[in-house]
Amino acid sequence: MSSRVRLGVALVCASVVSLVFYLVGSLENDRSDYSYLVWNLVLAWLPLLLILWLQRVLHSRVWSSWLPLVITLLWLGFLPNSFYMITDYIHLHEVARVNMLFDVVMFTSFILNGLVLGYLSLYLVHTEFLKRLSRRMSGILVGGVLLLTSFAIYIGRDLRWNTWDVVFNPASVIFDVSDRIINPAAHPQVLSTTLSFFVLLGITYVVVWQMMRAARTQKS
Repeated sequence: MSSRVRLGVALVCASVVSLVFYLVGSLENDRSDYSYLVWNLVLAWLPLLLILWLQRVLHSRVWSSWLPLVITLLWLGFLPNSFYMITDYIHLHEVARVNMLFDVVMFTSFILNGLVLGYLSLYLVHTEFLKRLSRRMSGILVGGVLLLTSFAIYIGRDLRWNTWDVVFNPASVIFDVSDRIINPAAHPQVLSTTLSFFVLLGITYVVVWQMMRAARTQKS
């Protein structure tokens, strides 16, 4: 069994553990208060599946051709869902539950899975950048992706827009986004939320990247 397959099995097992936590919590409380966590985890898987598809396509096509570009745009559109799960912690106090500490563990399980899936997909895209661009330019592009992702988290949490709203309700999305870009002083949370997530996601990715490099060095 290859290392990539073993990693895939581990990721699936980790997601199953989250689902088991959710089922146990639902049975214990006799209701399914946090069913959206399951949906969010499904969305968190999409960026990784898209980049794996992109890597296969890039074996036979250049990145500038239409199919790789479409896959890349889809990946960029769904990537924020993986990191958006961090904000789900705000729902912990919405309803009275039997065991708050168990709910904290359950939420953390889902959120960690989302982060791992998101960072892994970003790491794979980063490696594809390095095959074609300089290290500096690759880093700038990754930073740009994380900045866009951080802004998308703000849009998703504060404005309640979803990824598919870009397709089904683009005019309203463009209006809300442009208003916050043109008039940032009228929306102070835009800058603070976006920069906070950018710093958090950025420094964490630096740690992930260095861990992966250290692992490759030790293996060689």
